[in-house]
Amino acid sequence: VQLVESGGGMVQPGGSLRVSCAASGFTFNLYHMTWVRQAPGKGPEWVSTISPGSTSTSYADSVKGRFTISRDNAKDTLYLQMNSLKPEDTALYSCAKGGRWTYVARGQGTQVTVSS
Repeated sequence: VQLVESGGGMVQPGGSLRVSCAASGFTFNLYHMTWVRQAPGKGPEWVSTISPGSTSTSYADSVKGRFTISRDNAKDTLYLQMNSLKPEDTALYSCAKGGRWTYVARGQGTQVTVSS
């Protein structure tokens, strides 16, 4: 299993960013996929999960209405569109193979920093 995130960076409060996760080494279109974030000095926080066929999505209350998870099974790629970013969204964002309670592998992550 290999998961490689990209697209992080620094953005001002209220801005937008899209992070991506390229998956390989497993049959991507058979698995739920999840985004997890970890802020400095804190434990991992579940952000969002999407079903294999994109028919079902779920979000943490802290990001609901601002973030959108999506996937392209033809490209084995997972996305997270983040709008109306807040300083408290600053974290290392990682993608994971599996659902919210069952993910078994995470990528190295991409850093998102929200600051003026």
